[in-house]
Amino acid sequence: MKKTSIYIEPEIDAALNRRAAAEGVTKAELIRLALQAATSNALNVKPKAQGAFSGPANLSETVDEQLTATGFGEQ
Repeated sequence: MKKTSIYIEPEIDAALNRRAAAEGVTKAELIRLALQAATSNALNVKPKAQGAFSGPANLSETVDEQLTATGFGEQ
C-alpha cells in the first residue's frame, strides 16, 4: 500500500470522523473505500465526442418537431 497525504477542510475531516465511527471503520479505510468507488468506473467512461453533433442543442426536447421539419418518415 502506498502512503499519500491530502489537505482537506476541517468540516470534511469532522464529517469523515463521524462517518467512519458510524460505520465502524477507520477514517483511512473509509477514504480508501470512497476512492475505490470513485475510480472503479474509470475504464467504463466513454470519451466525449467534441464537435461530432451539429444539430440543435435542445433536440431531446423537440425531437418530434425536428423529425417533422426534416421530413423524416415521409415517403
